[in-house]
Amino acid sequence: MLSKLNAVQREAASYLDGPLLVLAGAGSGKTRVITHKIAYLVQECGYAARNIAAITFTNKAANEMRERVGTLLPGKDAKGLVVSTFHSLGMNILRAEAGLLGYKPQFSILDSSDSWKILGELTNSGDKQEIRDLQTQISNWKSAFVSPMQAEEQGGNDVEKVQARVYARYQETLRAYQAVDFDDLIHLPVVLFREHPEALERWQHRLHYLLIDEYQDTNDCQYQLTRLLAGKREQFTAVGDDDQAIYAWRGASVENLHNLSNDYPRLRVIKLEQNYRSSQRILTVANHLINHNTKVFEKKLWSDHGIGDPIRIYAARDEDQEAESVVMRLMAHKFEHRTRFADYAILYRSNHLSRAFEEQLRAQRVPYTVSGGTSFFDKAEIKDITSYLRLIANPDDDPAFIRAITTPKRGIGNSTLEKLGSYAGKRKISLFEAAFESPMADELPPRQYEDLMLFCRFISRIEERADKDPCGELLDELLRAINYETWLYDSHESRQADAKWKNVQDFIDWLKRKAEQDEKSLIAMVQTIALINMLDGKNEEQDAVSLSTLHASKGLEFPHVFIIGAEEDILPFRDSDEKGIEEERRLMYVGVTRAQRSLQISYCNRRKRGKDWFACEPSRFIEEMPEDELQYAGGHKEAAPTVTKEEGKNKLANLKAMLNREGTT
Repeated sequence: MLSKLNAVQREAASYLDGPLLVLAGAGSGKTRVITHKIAYLVQECGYAARNIAAITFTNKAANEMRERVGTLLPGKDAKGLVVSTFHSLGMNILRAEAGLLGYKPQFSILDSSDSWKILGELTNSGDKQEIRDLQTQISNWKSAFVSPMQAEEQGGNDVEKVQARVYARYQETLRAYQAVDFDDLIHLPVVLFREHPEALERWQHRLHYLLIDEYQDTNDCQYQLTRLLAGKREQFTAVGDDDQAIYAWRGASVENLHNLSNDYPRLRVIKLEQNYRSSQRILTVANHLINHNTKVFEKKLWSDHGIGDPIRIYAARDEDQEAESVVMRLMAHKFEHRTRFADYAILYRSNHLSRAFEEQLRAQRVPYTVSGGTSFFDKAEIKDITSYLRLIANPDDDPAFIRAITTPKRGIGNSTLEKLGSYAGKRKISLFEAAFESPMADELPPRQYEDLMLFCRFISRIEERADKDPCGELLDELLRAINYETWLYDSHESRQADAKWKNVQDFIDWLKRKAEQDEKSLIAMVQTIALINMLDGKNEEQDAVSLSTLHASKGLEFPHVFIIGAEEDILPFRDSDEKGIEEERRLMYVGVTRAQRSLQISYCNRRKRGKDWFACEPSRFIEEMPEDELQYAGGHKEAAPTVTKEEGKNKLANLKAMLNREGTT
């Protein structure tokens, strides 16, 4: 079972004498250790798969882990195994124990845009930054187990006191809607387990062994949840890397790795230091760089992949020359080495840096993908229309009901929805079903009740026809009835409304064409949308250069990597304090360790802000790298003379000619 692991991996996979921390360096095979440990627990140690939980941070990581375990544990052996994100596990706990917290099992889960809408109405504010700050503050309060009352008592200034009062109203609204937000999926299970020991006992009895991936990314809430589930048994393996802790800005605490030693005196620490990804030169540079951070756990990555190419440091005149140079070098390298476009990644600290590179790649007809962009199906206007379609397909979908009935506004506000939510909660039925029950007529003022019934009867009429009538006909009728176009132009500046209405038209036209081609009803099309939404943005099969932020690149690897914009005030980010500089250094370390064979780091000598040019300083992180592993090019002080613009144009023309010849052979 464990024969394919190296000696240290084998030790980590087979250790069961107490709590274990696996310090897994970049590219050291941590997923391999976790999946083999699961198989070892089941096949060699007598654990039932249903008593094991492997917890990750993303659906992608969970799916990959599930697939890998499937090859090691065939058939019934893997039955009941929990491989999920923290949020999915929290959701399952809440669904099972909802009654203890006063929720119905079919409680709604509000996404960020749903909670944004509620906060916007509660504050009556159109200031996006204000609502964003409020969302972040409420999220931080929940992660730190600060109640609305405590938040108001602790409020250091007037802004925090106002935010605390909105927090209280926000929680009341969620409760009335029988809804939870994303943070509640972790926060509420901890509250549940603290207040109801019998529920905790049930889950401890169910989950005998825990494996937690990316432990350095846990926040206080996630740390408490895993501690409670592990209980006195203390049977868990936490896998993490303090050198890749880059999410403090969203509440993650690298201290959770260090706290394990204090909270679990029997903790065993095993270090995975052999890297299976990168050349030794890349690892030497990475080790040297990260050693400038303060350390609790010392480790040093090494590889037997050979010394590898020197790390190239390129100094460009400005951002346009940087983009032109990177794309030219990428194309020449691809032509020379007969590689794929998908073998290359261009990584950057901030999204705005991608613009010049996208322009260059488009100009040279190089296919590329951009990570972190908004999916078409995540655009507000598409989610608005989709909420109606979801409600028609499933009237018990409470988040869809809330979004549809309030967009466009139709005289139904928070107070009406709170009364409806409160009644639905007592009856343990959906909001839509509650609207049709006779007591609601007495609960609401006549005008609000009339508006509510007008909406619900309209949805019912469309629902009755949704499986029979032509999809296109129903979609046109829906758009006319809700008067969405007029609402868009009344609510937004005209250029923004134009763009949003065009997106809606494109979406509806696509739905009509697809329904006609596949001979599908409106109901069937709603299911198609849900599936596409889940799969949207997966570009694994596409042969294209990856453009990505450094944050989004974590967990990925590429044969050839370009890190761009390595300048002071960009990387490290401006105004970073001492702690912030250490996180920025970890971010650079993550970028460097994405590269397998070759790495180029570039910066500009000047950048344009508005109409003015400003001189740039190369990032201090370049100075922190071992100079004998680096090769300088461009306008850097140690560089060899750079080519003239004319020579550059001739070189690019020759390269294009070669590529054209290659395409015709």
